[in-house]
Amino acid sequence: MLRQAARSVLARRGQWRPRLDGRELQHPGDDMPTAKQLADIGYKTFSASMMLLTVYGGYLCSVRAYHFFQRRSSRRQAAEEQKTSGVL
Repeated sequence: MLRQAARSVLARRGQWRPRLDGRELQHPGDDMPTAKQLADIGYKTFSASMMLLTVYGGYLCSVRAYHFFQRRSSRRQAAEEQKTSGVL
């Protein structure tokens, strides 16, 4: 009973906080990520950006190869047409 009364007094003052994960926060920065968690987040972010960069590079390479072969086939076709029109 006394504990509940103390909670209600502290709650009115805005000083009481409910327990989180079975423990009370003692300092404002207690819920910040640890250095290992920050390192893991940084590693995953870097890895994801490198994967996206690799996919984008593959896309650019394939587009360039596609245009190269398109131009080559159109040049061959133009050369064939020039040969056949010169014969007549």
